[in-house]
Amino acid sequence: MFGHQIRAIIRGGPLAPFIRGIVTFRSVPGGTEVYARISGLPPYKPARDGKPPIGPHGFHIHEKGNCEVGDPENPFQAAGGHWNPDNQPHGNHAGDFPVLFSNNGIARMCFFTNRFKPKDVVGRAVIIHQNPDDYRTQPAGDAGKRLACGVIE
Repeated sequence: MFGHQIRAIIRGGPLAPFIRGIVTFRSVPGGTEVYARISGLPPYKPARDGKPPIGPHGFHIHEKGNCEVGDPENPFQAAGGHWNPDNQPHGNHAGDFPVLFSNNGIARMCFFTNRFKPKDVVGRAVIIHQNPDDYRTQPAGDAGKRLACGVIE
């Protein structure tokens, strides 16, 4: 199944309605290449007054492929927690991805993971968070509110 690919169409929720993008998962020898093309990200704001920075943005696969907004102040909770099939501490979840850096609202990134094949993530969700993931705080890296969501199909 080399070259097989699936994707998630990303749409912003009420906290960041202009986010749009696509995340593609392509099967390659030994794992998966993940390609992200995102636009409409909010501008970076440094941490101040005890509030975390806005961006770079936490970026994860979440357990459930459900992008219902729910509470507009705390959207996309129906997607559940980070996808963690082998019960690892946060920072080593199969669904923990590198952060997305906004460049005038645009982020493009490609990376390789040996943690899963595309078929393993069909029906789950990709979430973009407001704050950077610290890769330490349990269980979810303190990445803040969920700005955008897309179901992997």
